[in-house]
Amino acid sequence: MEVSLEKKSMLWINVLSVVIPLAVALMLGIRQKFDLGAWTKVLPHVIGGVNTLTAILLMLGFYFIKQRQIERHKSAMTGAFALGGLFLLCYVGYHISNPSTKFGGDGLMRYIYFFVLISHIGLSFIVLPLVLRTYYFSWTGQYERHRKIAKIAFPIWLYVSITGVIAYLMIRPYYS
Repeated sequence: MEVSLEKKSMLWINVLSVVIPLAVALMLGIRQKFDLGAWTKVLPHVIGGVNTLTAILLMLGFYFIKQRQIERHKSAMTGAFALGGLFLLCYVGYHISNPSTKFGGDGLMRYIYFFVLISHIGLSFIVLPLVLRTYYFSWTGQYERHRKIAKIAFPIWLYVSITGVIAYLMIRPYYS
């Protein structure tokens, strides 16, 4: 009996939703960094820009769908999805070649920073399978399923993007 395309797709989404966070966690644990060159020092700034653009595209996509501008909505959301891939590449590139930057603030700012960072990271793991499913349902024309899951995925994805920018702005002074 042949497995349906949707079952195969959901299997791949599930696998990616586990493998990507595990690979990132393992990569962060590697003490020996690879020398990819000094250019990797700019990647945190690129990541901050990518998160900013992602948040803007998500808000535009939301605006466009509320205005029933379907093609513009698709373009904005596809751009945000593509930026998610670029974010992952830059994040991996930076962290396999550079030691983690320590936050140098203290007092209340330290607690705020770690709240923002921990919620950002935790929700990024949760939103990954939601975004993949939302995009899949749209791609395959399952618009009712797309809408249902997008109502959950969108606010989490927007929060993750915005907190990524906030965390970047808070730690930016400590990059060497």
